[in-house]
Amino acid sequence: MGVLCKPNSATLERNCINLYEAHVTKVLAPVPRKRPVMTKQTILVVEDDPKVRTLLRNVMEGEGYGVLEADCAEDALRAVRTSQVSLMTLDIHLGSDNGLELARVIRRDSQIPIIMVTGKDDIIDRVVGLEVGADDYITKPFHIREVLARIRSVLRRSGHGRQACVPGEPVRARAEDGTSACFRFDGLTAVPDRFELRDRDGTDCGLTSGDFKLLTIFLERPKRVLSRDQLMDLNGGMERGPLDRTIDNQVARLRKKIERNPSDPKIIKTVRGVGYTLACDVQVFHPSDPSSKSA
Repeated sequence: MGVLCKPNSATLERNCINLYEAHVTKVLAPVPRKRPVMTKQTILVVEDDPKVRTLLRNVMEGEGYGVLEADCAEDALRAVRTSQVSLMTLDIHLGSDNGLELARVIRRDSQIPIIMVTGKDDIIDRVVGLEVGADDYITKPFHIREVLARIRSVLRRSGHGRQACVPGEPVRARAEDGTSACFRFDGLTAVPDRFELRDRDGTDCGLTSGDFKLLTIFLERPKRVLSRDQLMDLNGGMERGPLDRTIDNQVARLRKKIERNPSDPKIIKTVRGVGYTLACDVQVFHPSDPSSKSA
């Protein structure tokens, strides 16, 4: 009768590694290309592991997405600034670079949806990632279907499900005489040059200059998700700490003055884990011009 030997720790570790690599190869194998959906959207994969990066590219290309790759913060920023990127997946542990800091830098001037890629137990990183402006996260090891489902969900939720997300200029319409145009939204009328907001019955809503400045930030960027950091930067670059609630308090005060029901806001909506968005349609016009346009 043979002797049953107990495997040593090195053998167990090697077996675990082999099983994990087999699992990753299986779940991230390229999807069949029988009927690819040509979305004409480009996904930027920011990942320093070439094996994972290649597998993600195969998965996304199999779904009809265009794919750009970057293995460091410098290449990722270059891709964002020179290409029409619809969404990016960003590994939070990016070699010698900090994925969280990269997300913060991108969020200063771009609305490209970001899906953070974190380790299974990196709960703090996930929370901080959402706070700096990430739209969602996935954890390693992940399944191919989860990756694709989250990409589709974030694109749809952020309003870029049908077209590429290109960092754009805010709406700042001006008449030939140089005066600012006005905004109509949900029955309200905003007149920036006079810091005036007229209610649905024509009365002044009594906004402070701070309230009006925050409202204008939203009106110039309708239906775009703005993180708290972005709002604070656009609102004068206020200093803040990790638990700063200044923007939340300002939004709550503004809602009391413009929402029909502040407890169930329909104009400025909360995007959980990210920030806020002006959800209603906005019409830009000038009092001397009978024509107008929707933003």
